[in-house]
Amino acid sequence: METQRQKKIGGVIQKDLADILQRAATDGGLKGTLISVSKVMVTTDLSIAKVYVSIFPAKNAAELLKGMKSNQPLIKHQLAQRTKNQLRRIPELLFFLDDSLEYIEGIEKSLKGEENPIENRDLLEKRKKS
Repeated sequence: METQRQKKIGGVIQKDLADILQRAATDGGLKGTLISVSKVMVTTDLSIAKVYVSIFPAKNAAELLKGMKSNQPLIKHQLAQRTKNQLRRIPELLFFLDDSLEYIEGIEKSLKGEENPIENRDLLEKRKKS
């Protein structure tokens, strides 16, 4: 169960990080790339923040995530500059890819009948009980 404090800190980090990451992508020459921070979960001791990012188009996602992880100290520093009046200590940032949008897209395709498990029997194999 997240405390109010964890939620508040997560919210502050989420807002500023979204801005930092989007600006970094634009400055890095990735003009049509959209980066959004979908969720930030802060541990109870406030030492670690798990940052879930959505990246569109998804083909750039793995490369960008790798870049975020390798530039973590720089990103953390930029975050510290922005939040110095709100946060005393900036938690360690761990970046994860939020693929829930792709998951939803897959469900929508199935609902529209683009991937029909009845016509494509291979989709049902994994669900069979032995």
